[in-house]
Amino acid sequence: MARVTVEDCVDKIPNRFELVLLAAHRARAITNGSAITIAPDDDKNPVIALREIAEKMLSPDDMRETLISSIQKNTEVDEPEAVAAPLLPPDRRAPMLGRDDLSTDTQVDVMTEEQLLRGLESMTPLEPSANIGSGAGPRERERDRDPRDRSR
Repeated sequence: MARVTVEDCVDKIPNRFELVLLAAHRARAITNGSAITIAPDDDKNPVIALREIAEKMLSPDDMRETLISSIQKNTEVDEPEAVAAPLLPPDRRAPMLGRDDLSTDTQVDVMTEEQLLRGLESMTPLEPSANIGSGAGPRERERDRDPRDRSR
């Protein structure tokens, strides 16, 4: 088994602290299923990560970018351009209900409030599921209770 020391990797990544961060991140990536670029030789993941760094199998800049992106909490979002895109001519636009010419929307908002209420009343169940049991809430039961009944 070949030994990997920090001296084998320092010439690739000069900052020892950064070397430890990148090797640890790579070892975690290997643990999570990332492809190994060298023969594992029954080594543990931190040793495999150091061997990959020592043999320059992965670019330090790529490893640095993946580490930074894994730590970031906010992702970069493309901001909209200051100048709006030109609009299509009216004859090529798709119709948008409620926003286009009102004379073409003959079926929008034709139901009256009374028609809506009648439609909602027709949808109510004959035996509401909320009235299972006694059919009354706690206040109604308290009010309907016989004052001579002391069982409650």
